[in-house]
Amino acid sequence: MKKVNFNSIFIFVLLGCLSLLAVPNANGQQYEFGGGLGVATYSGDLVRRLDMGRLGAQGTLFGRRNFDNVWSLRVGLSYGRLSAADSINPIDPVALVRDAYFQGNLFELSAVMEYHFLDYLHPQSPNRFSPYGFFGIGVSYFNGKGGFGFDPDQPDRGGYSIGVPVIPFGVGVKYKLTDKWGLALEMGFRATFTDLLDRVDGNVRFRRAGDGMGQIEPIEQIYYPYQANSSDRDWYYFLGLTVSYSISSVKCYIY
Repeated sequence: MKKVNFNSIFIFVLLGCLSLLAVPNANGQQYEFGGGLGVATYSGDLVRRLDMGRLGAQGTLFGRRNFDNVWSLRVGLSYGRLSAADSINPIDPVALVRDAYFQGNLFELSAVMEYHFLDYLHPQSPNRFSPYGFFGIGVSYFNGKGGFGFDPDQPDRGGYSIGVPVIPFGVGVKYKLTDKWGLALEMGFRATFTDLLDRVDGNVRFRRAGDGMGQIEPIEQIYYPYQANSSDRDWYYFLGLTVSYSISSVKCYIY
């Protein structure tokens, strides 16, 4: 498998975000800046589906450009605390024996396009809120530690880090508090291109001792053929509340 150059991807996304924000538009442009707090969680080989019971802290800072009443570009830098452990709620008997865990900090740089279903940006609009959806690209850097309880000689494999491209998408609702201030509640999904966010993949195996009674040879080592699904990729999720402030006003958008 060809190694991904994380630094090149990071620079490409950063330059692309800056160039899009800098595109000149004399009429009907609006810039917003803001931040928010929320929770983060993960799914992968230790947690198969979204589990709101395993939450970590999440925060974000972002800039937004509204191109018209429908489309907006948002560039954001986010942080999330991710963790999971087989000992909390094993997904099957194999996971109970595996006894894996991981925890760490994740940083994400992303650029997404937002689509508003209602016209709430127009000053004369009767709507002060709008549902919206978003889709884009990003890169994430995770730094943490992980280990396994099945091997007493190596209970902890120490720290590790990984950088990976991600595809962010999700839905939310925005509410215009005033002409300058806005509030949003958002649920975001991140599809990653790695199975190593939790440091568990299909290449890891654990063993059990066979019955060596009556045998001169060493005890046979039986390897389980499955410990992780190498065909699946890890995901993580953000749920949070954000506040934004507009630094320019828009009188009217023309479609």
